[in-house]
Amino acid sequence: MRDERYTNLANVLVNYSVAVQKNDLVEILGPHLAEPLIREVYTEVLKAGGHPYLRLYFPSLSGIYFRTAKKHQLKYVSPIQEFATEKVDKVISIWANENTKALATTDPKKMAIVGAARRKTFTRFLEREAAGELKWVGTQFPCNASAQDAEMSLEEYEDFVLRACMVHVKDPIAAWKRVHNKQEKICKVLNTKKKIRVVAKGTDLTMRVAGRKWINCDGGANMPDGEIFTGPIEDSVEGRISFSFPACYAGREAHGVTLTFKKGRVVKATADKGEDFLLATLDTDKGARRVGEFAIGTNYSIQKFTKNTLFDEKIGGTMHMAVGASLPESGGTNESGVHWDMVNDMRDGGVIYADGKVIYRDGRFVLK
Repeated sequence: MRDERYTNLANVLVNYSVAVQKNDLVEILGPHLAEPLIREVYTEVLKAGGHPYLRLYFPSLSGIYFRTAKKHQLKYVSPIQEFATEKVDKVISIWANENTKALATTDPKKMAIVGAARRKTFTRFLEREAAGELKWVGTQFPCNASAQDAEMSLEEYEDFVLRACMVHVKDPIAAWKRVHNKQEKICKVLNTKKKIRVVAKGTDLTMRVAGRKWINCDGGANMPDGEIFTGPIEDSVEGRISFSFPACYAGREAHGVTLTFKKGRVVKATADKGEDFLLATLDTDKGARRVGEFAIGTNYSIQKFTKNTLFDEKIGGTMHMAVGASLPESGGTNESGVHWDMVNDMRDGGVIYADGKVIYRDGRFVLK
């Protein structure tokens, strides 16, 4: 039996997020677990006149790959994937996993080798996206593994996911357009600012953003969405930040992460748990110790940390930073095979200053 909410979600993804046009080559990437949503997306792409290109995968193969692959295989980048990166017009990624901890014991050095090898393709993907040659959106299909991470039943998690995507309302696309309009006003103000300072528990961090663009994340790249971000000037980040939530990346976690920056580079990194993984990832390449993104979460329908960055970085009342690759549309220039978002709660005393004036306090903007 079809769930109308998945039909609505597919409609949003295809006709709003990436806006499929006639003859667009549309890559649909997802696991077999997400078949109900993949089927709806496939149908909507055809209705829109696009050409669906399905890349189905089995999440369990990742563990086999890292356990079995030799160094020359870890460094290998498929020319087929390079070709697809140059040719596809739209990409719709759907995520679901049988076991989100399947890579928890994987050697982080092996993961770093893979990340470094794929840096060129990843950078080219971001360049095409920034140039408007390619549009991408990613979403989560509710599955048991993610529900367990979120400490919810599958039914509760499904409702959490779909409500965050606003597909339960009468006109989801109109709802996301309202989000766009509200956030556009904030971006317009921030685009005039030169320096940002973040103060919170264990945190006092500054960065320059003059000449960089604040991006309005309104459902066009993530679903659900709800954030604004920019790319700080690469050598400008100074100070210390302690992240209040676990930092989740590639199926691994680091808890109690604290980063110290000097001239834009992480010069000290510690974690209460997962420090070896943290350090190995920061040593993936030269760009992995610099900040590629600074962002503020604005989706107040998301208030619970679920160990899923797609949702956690959008929590209304939080800020996050990504070490590694910049998103070129912001004007950032840092290149890396890593893009690791780490989230900090600002709802209890956190303050953000812009050019010396308070613009954000206790998880809310206070712009005039």
